Amino acid sequence: MGEAASFVPFAYVGAALGIGMAVIGAGLGIGRLAAASAEAIARQPAAAAQITGATNLPLFLLEGAAIIAEVFCLLIVLMK
Repeated sequence: MGEAASFVPFAYVGAALGIGMAVIGAGLGIGRLAAASAEAIARQPAAAAQITGATNLPLFLLEGAAIIAEVFCLLIVLMK
């Protein structure tokens, strides 16, 4: 057990914290965006299609960022 072996548990803890923060951050962002979209549709029902269309791109970007963060964290775990 050298120096490199003693840092392996810290990599797992760091990866777990990274995944947790990424998922929590993306969940909060998606929730706030969906709430704002629902409120906007409630105020202007005629513009529902435009509001939904404008909301989809940021939702997809937030979800993609969370998935990329999870992949990076899993790579950290699997490379150790």
